[in-house]
Amino acid sequence: MATAGHGVRMQDSYVNDTAGPPGPVSAESPRRLRLDRSGDTITGYASTDGTKWTKASTAHVSGLGSTAQVGLLVASPPALSGGGTAGSVSTATFGDLRTQGGWASGNWTGDQVGATSPSFAGYPKNASGSYRGSDARFTVTGAGDIAPAVRDSLPTGGLLRDLLAGTFAALIAVIVVGALFITEEYRNKMIHLTLAASPRRSRVLAAKAIVLGAVTFVAGLAGAALAIPLGKRLAEGHGVYLFPASSSTELRVALGTAALLATASVLALSIGAIFRHSAGAVTTVIVATVLPYILIAIPFMPASVSKAVATVTPGAAFAVQQTLVPYEQVASNYTPYYGYYPLAPWAGFAVLAGYAVASLAVAAVLLNRRDA
Repeated sequence: MATAGHGVRMQDSYVNDTAGPPGPVSAESPRRLRLDRSGDTITGYASTDGTKWTKASTAHVSGLGSTAQVGLLVASPPALSGGGTAGSVSTATFGDLRTQGGWASGNWTGDQVGATSPSFAGYPKNASGSYRGSDARFTVTGAGDIAPAVRDSLPTGGLLRDLLAGTFAALIAVIVVGALFITEEYRNKMIHLTLAASPRRSRVLAAKAIVLGAVTFVAGLAGAALAIPLGKRLAEGHGVYLFPASSSTELRVALGTAALLATASVLALSIGAIFRHSAGAVTTVIVATVLPYILIAIPFMPASVSKAVATVTPGAAFAVQQTLVPYEQVASNYTPYYGYYPLAPWAGFAVLAGYAVASLAVAAVLLNRRDA
């Protein structure tokens, strides 16, 4: 497609978007667009003169079949500014339409896609699409949007993180276990025997952190690796749409979820060593880690607050479960509630890791200074 504000774009599957050749597009500076098909592969090209063509992108459309339809479109996405979502009707004129190769004979026909009633979000009331033309020139009128799907435009769509909702309960469990892993020794006065057996106290704390983190990581990875394919199968079986994610993204989500749980357990261990009291340690880590998760999940939370919580608190680590990509040219609510985190996946995890490392260092210092 050719757009006024973002130039030529090639999109497919409602999630992929690639910028074409740079340069503004207008009535004075139009673009020629071309699609080439080879089996299930569609390649898009753009040109300013119809002679020199620049490749925009290639899409692989599985199951396209021997016969496929092609058409012309006009879109007018609604604006989200000012609290309104009403769009406007737009008109585009297409000229110099050409086909070659194995195209079936027949005349062009017109239809309205998607917006079947004025109640459609962003479609103006008492308006409808139309087309007119003859030979190789058509004028198409319509409204609405066609762009990569974003979460608030398809709120019923599911994400991989929805399949891992158990992370919330698992997080509380590993926080409790992590804190008790050392506070129970203080409660039973067994810490003295432990430190007597291994006088190098920092090594004791490090050993506990390694054992706790490794066991938690393996358990978390096993749970995520089971939940993702099983959840996808159940969702598909019940007709629930899931935003697509690549195999590498699924792997990152599974590894990231396991790392999140493991690091949270080490954080709880460190706070337990600092407080030497299970209730205080568990409460502190839950407030720091689980509370941000809850705040992010509140739909009416101000975007600025939600993004701040997902940036500076340990809850930023939930970015590892992010699978959606914000699109600069699509107006939307890019907030953590909809699955868009302000930090990149591993950058968000690094925030939690930083808290864990800092707490572990403080715990090691206090363990060397005060515990006899």
